Amino acid sequence: MGRAYQNRKVSMAKTSDSKAKVYSKYGRELYVCAKAGGSDPDGNLALRGLIERAKKNQVPAHVIEKAIDKAKGGGGEDFTPARYEGFGPGGCMVIVDSLTDNPNRTFNDVRQCFTKTKSKIGIQGAVSHMFDHAAILAFKNDDEDAVLEALLTADVDVTDIESDAGKITVFTPPADYFKAKQALMDLLGEIDFEVDEIQFLPKSMTTISGDELILFEKFLDMLNDLDDVQNIYHDAEF
Repeated sequence: MGRAYQNRKVSMAKTSDSKAKVYSKYGRELYVCAKAGGSDPDGNLALRGLIERAKKNQVPAHVIEKAIDKAKGGGGEDFTPARYEGFGPGGCMVIVDSLTDNPNRTFNDVRQCFTKTKSKIGIQGAVSHMFDHAAILAFKNDDEDAVLEALLTADVDVTDIESDAGKITVFTPPADYFKAKQALMDLLGEIDFEVDEIQFLPKSMTTISGDELILFEKFLDMLNDLDDVQNIYHDAEF
C-alpha cells in the first residue's frame, strides 16, 4: 500500500508546475471545508489538516485566510463534489475528483481530457472497485506498538500500519479519519503530520512506457489545468 501511495505522489508532483493553479485548488477546497465544518481549525480537524497541507505546499497565508474568511460570510459559490472514472492511456485506471459549481461544464471538460488522449471515461464505479479508499496519516515516530495500541483502544479500524526509518504511516477507512487523528493527538500531543489525506490507493499497478507514457503525461497536464479538478488518482507505473 505504501509503495502505491508514493508512486501517485511522485506522478502528481511532476504535473503540479503552476503555483497559481495549486493556490486556486487549495483555496476552493479550504472554502468548502470551512463552510461545511466550521471555520475554526480547532473544531474542524479536516480544515486543520488541510491548512497544514496547504502550508507545506507553500500556499501563502493570505490565500488560506481569504478562503476561510469567505466561508465565514456564509455566501459565495456553492461547490459540490463530483467524481469521474475511466481508463487512461495504456489502459491505466483513473479517478478524478472535482469541486464544481457547474457539473455539466465540468463533466464536458473532463471528458475532453479523456477523448483527446485516446482514453475512455466510464460510469461511476467503473474502476473505483480496483482502489482502496483510505485515510492516511504519516508522522515521525518509532513506537509502532504504542501507536497501534492507542488506535485500537479508540476503536479505530486500522487497515494497515507501516514503520520505516523513524516514520509511522497509518491507514484507516475514511470514516475513521477523525477518530484516528484525535487518538494520535491524544497520545502524542501536537503532531506535524507529513501526510494527512484521504486517498484512493490502487490495489495493483499498470505499467506504461513509450508513447503511452507521453500521452499519459499530457492527459495529467490537461486535467490539472482544469480549475474544477482537485485530485487525480491512478494505477499507472512508469
